[in-house]
Amino acid sequence: MAKKMTMADIANLSGVGKSTVSRYFNGGYVKDETRAKIQKVIEEYNYTPNAFARLNAKQSNVIGVVVPTLNSKITSRVITSIDRYLREKGYTTLIQNSDHDIDQELQNIQRLIQLNVDGILISSIAITKDHKELLKKAGIPVVVLTQDYEDGISIIYDDYHAGKTIGEYIGKKGHQKVGYIGVYEIDQAVGIERRNGVLDGLKEYGITPVTGKSDYSFIGGQTVTRELLERESDLDAIICATDRLAFGAYKILHEHKKRIPEEVSVAAFGGYDESTLLTPELTTLKFDSYGMGYLGAETILKMITGEPVSKKQIVGYEFIEGGSVRS
Repeated sequence: MAKKMTMADIANLSGVGKSTVSRYFNGGYVKDETRAKIQKVIEEYNYTPNAFARLNAKQSNVIGVVVPTLNSKITSRVITSIDRYLREKGYTTLIQNSDHDIDQELQNIQRLIQLNVDGILISSIAITKDHKELLKKAGIPVVVLTQDYEDGISIIYDDYHAGKTIGEYIGKKGHQKVGYIGVYEIDQAVGIERRNGVLDGLKEYGITPVTGKSDYSFIGGQTVTRELLERESDLDAIICATDRLAFGAYKILHEHKKRIPEEVSVAAFGGYDESTLLTPELTTLKFDSYGMGYLGAETILKMITGEPVSKKQIVGYEFIEGGSVRS
């Protein structure tokens, strides 16, 4: 295997110092004659500099992206859309995973700032006081995704109205004993806004659901479904804050020999491809995650170039009527 060319190799072949090559790639001053020598070697050997070699430049052409998990269809769609858009614009995406840990998320943001990225997109777990202090001192453009960031720029899903849509839908279908599996309130968007929408939608039909809280996992969906059935054995519907929680609900309902949707209806949020493989297919709300990523990438580049951007943008959703809610 051929040895990968380095900046030192470029310097030797150009007959200049390594520091001069570094200045060339980092946008510093280099004489026209010297610049031409370096450019000739680069073209001859088809050399592409490592993105990290540019992180000391005034403009690195690197955008940091902080996400809560890599094990999520929604996050995957958002990252894919961001990366595609930025790549077309000549930028490199540097992804940091927080694994649903607030402290890790703050460390990831700090690390990206230290790496001198041009901007940061944060698909945040929550916006805490520590987040606000850190982002105010960042000194670079920041766009917060999925959480409403009053002190800066944010792009959010319409969680409240999405929740209300599902709550009303279940109410219209004549259900009376409803369970809701939510997530912890530290997640303002899903844990509070989405939940409040569901509760308000059900309330319009005189329904007060039994509720439980979980993390975002398949196991969590199973655990809380068991708990709800212990509290209300004749539930006729379960609404889940995410499709993955609904997968857990399906498993436990099957274990309890409860037929979906004849005995218990199930609805959720996410629109995962896997939801179409369930029997019956899951009734779910699909958020425009690709749109979220596209808007995020477009907005951060506008901020970098000084163009005006909206303080808050809201991404819509699509209702997918499967067969998991009884007619």
